[in-house]
Amino acid sequence: MAKEKFRIESDLLGELQVPKDAYYGVQTQRGINNYRISNTRMCDYPDYVISIAYVKWAAIQTNNALGVINNKITKAVEKACKEIVEGKLHDQFPVDMMQGGAGTSVNMNANEVIANRALEIMGYEKGDYQHCWPNDHINCGQSTNDAYPTTIHLTIIRMNKPLVESLKNLAAAFRAKGRAWKNVIKMGRTQLQDGVPMSVGQEFTAFANWLDEEAKNLNNAVKPLYEINMGGTAIGTGLNAAEGFPKVCAEKLAKLTGEPFVAAKDLIAATPDTSQYVNYSAALKRLAVKLSKICNDLRLMASGPCCGLHEINLPAKAPGSSIMPGKVNPVIPEVTNQVCFKVIGNDTAVAFAAEAGQLQLNVMEPVILECILEGITWMRNAMDTLRVECVEGITVNKKHCEDMVKNSIGIVTALNPFIGYKTSTKVAKKALETGKSVYSIVLEEKLMDKKQLDKVLDPKNMLK
Repeated sequence: MAKEKFRIESDLLGELQVPKDAYYGVQTQRGINNYRISNTRMCDYPDYVISIAYVKWAAIQTNNALGVINNKITKAVEKACKEIVEGKLHDQFPVDMMQGGAGTSVNMNANEVIANRALEIMGYEKGDYQHCWPNDHINCGQSTNDAYPTTIHLTIIRMNKPLVESLKNLAAAFRAKGRAWKNVIKMGRTQLQDGVPMSVGQEFTAFANWLDEEAKNLNNAVKPLYEINMGGTAIGTGLNAAEGFPKVCAEKLAKLTGEPFVAAKDLIAATPDTSQYVNYSAALKRLAVKLSKICNDLRLMASGPCCGLHEINLPAKAPGSSIMPGKVNPVIPEVTNQVCFKVIGNDTAVAFAAEAGQLQLNVMEPVILECILEGITWMRNAMDTLRVECVEGITVNKKHCEDMVKNSIGIVTALNPFIGYKTSTKVAKKALETGKSVYSIVLEEKLMDKKQLDKVLDPKNMLK
């Protein structure tokens, strides 16, 4: 009875039971058995599954155009790939993201699923590979070493787009606050000490501009990914690929996806090269560093409410303590900080993995991919959460901000051009020692007349 639930498939290592209804085959089953590492599977990243389907779709079209695969098999494979691109059969990609073998289990998972679906389309049973082989037909003219990295390239390109969209939406939320609070004066600070006045609007607009820069940087970072090594096969020599495969396949993939893919000029150089992943991961890290800095600032600006800066109010999202009544913590910026730390750490793993490449292949690409896809996913979720649950609901304590400026010695800097740095220093020192305001000391010592002093210390003049 148990045997009816399985079919028997074989490979180099011998026979193995595969679930009868599964579209994957023996090598995918070995991957399932071997790698129980991250509990994150291929199918947890839909763009990843879609990307490898596109790669196999382009490959079968290329082989057909070059006269290697007949029309019957090509049409069935194309239909199978199209179904996967449309979201079907994703549950048939259960291999763990973390694995050995430089992605062979991923490549064979796709080869087997597409072959078995193509067999069904042609009217055959799953596993009846004599009519359509995972290796001889779906993987024709390819190796894991060109199909897998090309899939990684397309996956990152696809996932970068919604990431950048979330980033731009967050920047827009900060910019809206910047416009609303352009005339709310506050004290700017350097080294956590009073500096010179600025507006809350200027501060939030700066946050928006930082994030806009990161959107441009991420889009620039995907550009090297448009160069692919399809047709290089095992090490870039093109062994077993038809003449002209690299150029034709890049053109086919570009047409299918709408992305400007081109064949690498030197396939032997391109096959072990992971520098494009290092570059993109660095862009993710750069975003994480800036975003974490912004969250640090939000938490400082909202500190208090009675004994901190208390310049802004973050939306209250959860009781802040199991022992301190009334305490509300800045939980949304805090969780965003932690996501940023994870992305920064992942970038270190990417760097080590890229460095670990040896000779004609880098077998560490699975961990590179996992780190980058996790980073993209976490950062997008964090930015959406920060925008919706925090930034859009921030309010400003206008009077408190203005009072701190009036009572700060920081405004003395604005007097430098009129009374000189040395005299300004004496005024600041006296203000600290006596508790008197800079304004009153300047008038008492007749350093400036009231009309001139009021003009210099007008918030509009100090914010230019």
